[in-house]
Amino acid sequence: MLKQSVRLVSLVWVFGLPFSSQLPLASDSTVAPTVFTNASYSSVVKSTDSSYDSVTQPTRLEISIRRHRVTVYQGKTQIKSYPIAVGRRGWETPKGTFRVAQMLRNPGWENPFTGQLIPGGTPQNPLGHYWIGFWTNGKNWIGFHGTPNVESVGKSASHGCIRMYNKDVAELFHQVSLGTPVTVVP
Repeated sequence: MLKQSVRLVSLVWVFGLPFSSQLPLASDSTVAPTVFTNASYSSVVKSTDSSYDSVTQPTRLEISIRRHRVTVYQGKTQIKSYPIAVGRRGWETPKGTFRVAQMLRNPGWENPFTGQLIPGGTPQNPLGHYWIGFWTNGKNWIGFHGTPNVESVGKSASHGCIRMYNKDVAELFHQVSLGTPVTVVP
């Protein structure tokens, strides 16, 4: 009975979470993004164990600042690792354990220095086509996004965000969902 109750609570949490309210990016106040949620967990890993399912083996992300990589895990199994850019000196990526709180397609962007708004989906937008937000102080956000500045990937070059190659962040976007744990280690 306890096992069934735990599964029921887990299912309510997994399927209920995508319908919770979301905080928009500060820059989205004038540009309405398309919000995309993916309630299913990645099915990249196949298992012969009949007790395996996506509720007991959730996806999680681990960012290594030193290695400039994000690794996707399904339970304890490493699925894939991607090169990333992290925050530079003075704009460090926060360390700790967080959860994916936003998933946006074609996010709008506001230049933090000039206030200029760049609509989502335009070639001038430095976020690319996908945003996976996992940290906020209530005003500013940090998350995964694409970049036109591909030479920055593998370096400490951002304002705290996790820059990825556009094809990699698109793939990652489809492997995570709201609530996916994100751990940032030195």
